[in-house]
Amino acid sequence: MARHIYSCPLRWSDMDAFGHVNNVVFLRYLEEARIDFMCRLAPGDGSPSFSGGSVVARHEIDYVRPLVHRHEPVTVESWVTKIGAASLTIAYEIKDPDQVYVRASTVVVPYNLEAERPRRISAEEKLFLQKYLAEEPAAA
Repeated sequence: MARHIYSCPLRWSDMDAFGHVNNVVFLRYLEEARIDFMCRLAPGDGSPSFSGGSVVARHEIDYVRPLVHRHEPVTVESWVTKIGAASLTIAYEIKDPDQVYVRASTVVVPYNLEAERPRRISAEEKLFLQKYLAEEPAAA
């Protein structure tokens, strides 16, 4: 399984009154990584894959350790944990090589902007996503 790696810069304005990155800002970091993963890396050459909209149906975030501002970017690793007929789940870790700050997941629903309703995941999209699909843990 491959993981998408996104180098996310920290901004001075990301800090809160306690001197660390505000919890809400982590959602922006996840969004930047998700958009980079689904839009920049997804099939190109006129392919309609991921070219429509998508909506976030759910976020789950575990804040593991505070992240303070610094000049070096933080790494956001993303991978797919579930591909359904009309949704997918992306997992993330926001980290440095030796430290995890956040573990999170997002349920994303592809969306037809013209019809104003959810749509199914195409075969081409599924093929792309499967490269990032985590293997199921072995049953005991």
